[in-house]
Amino acid sequence: MAGPFECNNLDLLSQIPLSTMNSVKANDSWGWTDPLDGKEYALICLNEATAFIDISDPLNPLYLGQLPGESNEHTTWRDVKTYTNFAFIVSEDTGHGMQVFDLTKLRDVTNPPVTFTKDAYYDAFGKAHNIAINEETGFAYVVGTTTFNGGPHFINIQDPLNPVAAGGYAADNYCHDAQIVIYNGPDTDYTGREILFGSNETEVVIEDVTDKNNVTTIATIGYDNVNYTHQGWLTQDQRFFLLGDELDEIDTGVNSRTLIFDFEDLDNPQFHFQYNGPTGATDHNGYVLGDMFYLANNAAGLRIIDISEIENSTMEEIAFFDSYPENNQAGFNGSWSMYPYFESGNIVISDRAEGMLLVRPSGTLSVPENTLQDITFFPNPVSNTVTITSANTGIETIFIVDVTGKLVYSETTNGTTSKIVDTTMWADGLYLVTINNSSTHKLVKQ
Repeated sequence: MAGPFECNNLDLLSQIPLSTMNSVKANDSWGWTDPLDGKEYALICLNEATAFIDISDPLNPLYLGQLPGESNEHTTWRDVKTYTNFAFIVSEDTGHGMQVFDLTKLRDVTNPPVTFTKDAYYDAFGKAHNIAINEETGFAYVVGTTTFNGGPHFINIQDPLNPVAAGGYAADNYCHDAQIVIYNGPDTDYTGREILFGSNETEVVIEDVTDKNNVTTIATIGYDNVNYTHQGWLTQDQRFFLLGDELDEIDTGVNSRTLIFDFEDLDNPQFHFQYNGPTGATDHNGYVLGDMFYLANNAAGLRIIDISEIENSTMEEIAFFDSYPENNQAGFNGSWSMYPYFESGNIVISDRAEGMLLVRPSGTLSVPENTLQDITFFPNPVSNTVTITSANTGIETIFIVDVTGKLVYSETTNGTTSKIVDTTMWADGLYLVTINNSSTHKLVKQ
């Protein structure tokens, strides 16, 4: 447990509640790392606005303020993605269009929270459900608008402050969500092409969008018990596609279902197998990083699933953080999305009722050889005063996690518990730690 939240192999670092952000509900989320200083920022979509949070000190995140939406309609859906140092924001609010926000302004906030203003605006559509960006090409793909039958609406954002309409594709009708890549997967017929993988309500579509004036549908694929084809993501090698159907848990009562497709041949995609999670909660947004699948699982919170054996039709859950303690039932409560791509390893969860939660996989930091690893921290998040207990009998190793999330340590000692009552930065990467108000240990950052 982390406070009221059940968890396994994930630790809570901090939380920014909705009340701090003056909001009634959160939805989507993304992240940005400042290339100037490496600071990490969470971008949290709210019913009313987009919030910006400095999480560079993960134990003490700083709510910087928000960019209000373009209308007072305040629908449930808002979406944000980034390209270079800019955020691009769409919403289901009528007449919202696409906001462009210069994220470097977050560097200069001296008296937070503040109300930000947009830096550019694109109005060739009104409401939109979602936005996807191919950062390799500098094109945004806005989906679920009233243009192009709801199919992808192309925007050249290579000059972020001057977005330019670049057409769209209507042949496959409404697209709910999409991932676009420069293809480097197993089908060499399409190597180097810009390929869109769309979740289109009743099927997955694969489109070649390299030439925006001559888009072609490569293939489409359906599956059994289609309820609502919601969102999917490719594995790192671009062979497999992990899809969530948003309504199957509600309509058919199955446990959380992820459908895996084999895209070894883009012209002839195949259904591979399905993975069912341990609860009946509705799956929502899922993203892949390396051999891990990160799934925002609504009432069941964030689930992390090992997909290293996906070719052999095997997936195994290895961690979770349940941001909705009430239940794990199907429906639209709990975690909407998450962002797992920060170099620090910290993960942002955007939860409808809990706001922003910042978590981190347990045991992912390096631990010196010949030290104990079965360690309990209290309190969690760690503060300057922390009790660290080893489950191993008779020997204890003292650990502390500093404010940047790095692990520091001392030699093992006899006994079962100790109190770290003071930590002082002694030199870069070195700490002096006082234990039980007496012995002082020099700790080395690992």
